[in-house]
Amino acid sequence: MRADRLLSLLMMLQTRGRMTAERLSEELEVSVRTIYRDIYALRVAGFPVDSERGLGGGCYLHDHYRMRLTDLTQDELTALFTMAVPTSLVDLGVGQQAKGALLKLAAALPAGRRNVEQSVRNRFHLDPQSWHSTSNPLPTLASLREGVWADRWMDVTFLRLRGIRTTKTIAPYGLVAKATKWYIIWRGRDQHMHVDRASAIIQAELLGEHFERLEGFDLPAYWSQWVARAEARRPSFLVSARVRADVIPFLMKELGGDRLRQMPDATGGNRVPVRLEFEYLEQARSLLLGLGAAVEVVAPAALRRSVEDFAEQILSAYKDVPASVIDSI
Repeated sequence: MRADRLLSLLMMLQTRGRMTAERLSEELEVSVRTIYRDIYALRVAGFPVDSERGLGGGCYLHDHYRMRLTDLTQDELTALFTMAVPTSLVDLGVGQQAKGALLKLAAALPAGRRNVEQSVRNRFHLDPQSWHSTSNPLPTLASLREGVWADRWMDVTFLRLRGIRTTKTIAPYGLVAKATKWYIIWRGRDQHMHVDRASAIIQAELLGEHFERLEGFDLPAYWSQWVARAEARRPSFLVSARVRADVIPFLMKELGGDRLRQMPDATGGNRVPVRLEFEYLEQARSLLLGLGAAVEVVAPAALRRSVEDFAEQILSAYKDVPASVIDSI
């Protein structure tokens, strides 16, 4: 485990340059003291790595050191060539470039190891496309990418709720892919930072004017903080229910393990009392109706009445169809 961490530390310093011990400890999930011990161990082993304290200091590799492709292990090469080009890179318009980079990497390997790429691809294939993917889900994403890369102001039009359109001039700081959804981090003329779904932007035009990035802006750190705030503000709709034990795995998959809690059962019946967390009543009703009699809503009363009402409407729709009509279908 320590050998893997030492190699990761070397690669970070090589690719990112000088980094503070605090930042390295966050990336590698160890203490700052452990980072300094690792730096010392690498130095003793002959690697030209050093550290400086104080303002402008940090850990760094001397300029003459570079890792070579021959330093990659067989397992590392296997993992590398197992990767498919993610859908997010295809959406961003750099899918072909990513494929080209992997091909060039394979060609640059020593002759005795070039067969790894073909051997892996004949054994593992990851298809990143969903069954019902769209050909061009984000028509403005390529323009947003260009604005982010070139630090250029943009005029964009947002499509908001109820079809309301708003046009703003934005400084696009970064694009973030969370699972299959793209988000744009941007700053307005008022210097305030914002986060929006990229899919909300229906028109995007690059302007000739460049913007100056705020000094010290860190995209991964900003995104992590924004996600934490968004999670804290997420609405919560609590539901008490009694469910069959066999549907609990399904509910945990749909909601997440942290949004389902089994409660003590004093009745000893064949149903398990649970506490479920949804965001809205409509979300809870939609999911629980799909489970039929496997779930009984206990509280809140508004949801129980709503489920009863929908169940009666469904039953009425099926009861009122004459048998002759069904037979003729």
